[in-house]
Amino acid sequence: MSTIRTVKRGLEERASILSGFVALLWFLEIADFILPGTPLDSWGIRPRQLGSLPFIFTAPFLHGGFAHLIANSIPILILGWLVMAKSSDDFWRVIGVTIVVAGLGTWALGAPNTIHIGASSIVFGFIGFLLSRGFFEKSFLWIAIALIVAMLYGGTLWSLFSVARGISWTGHAFGFVGGIVAARGSRRS
Repeated sequence: MSTIRTVKRGLEERASILSGFVALLWFLEIADFILPGTPLDSWGIRPRQLGSLPFIFTAPFLHGGFAHLIANSIPILILGWLVMAKSSDDFWRVIGVTIVVAGLGTWALGAPNTIHIGASSIVFGFIGFLLSRGFFEKSFLWIAIALIVAMLYGGTLWSLFSVARGISWTGHAFGFVGGIVAARGSRRS
């Protein structure tokens, strides 16, 4: 009976983490939409501008409208749940590493005179983590998860090689790298 309670508590914890994280993203976008003159999107990454460096920590939480937010919310819920297959700590580890790696990469190599915002770097961090963790751990669970993610999101990886106006390929590419770095570090935990 206690095993069932433990599993239930773990599922509730994961659901709470995911819903809280996505609710934060929605709260910020609603505030940006409702409050007049709210320049939240200006807290995005401006490549190679020193004053913009602190914004590597705010950019992933801001979005360029509700369509942008919806496009990131659904994969965060699905992939975030898979990231927590072993531990909910993995969720925070992947987000933290991805924010730093994607933020610094975007700041260093992003297109000039642009502002980079959105949680897609985190989405790609989750994808990188989930695809590479099976390689690092060599466990059936993580290899199976990698195969599922490859089937569901493999086509998304093509955007890593696409430079399209209004889409931060640097955020996607360095987010993916951040996920791999997090998977490599998770191998020891």
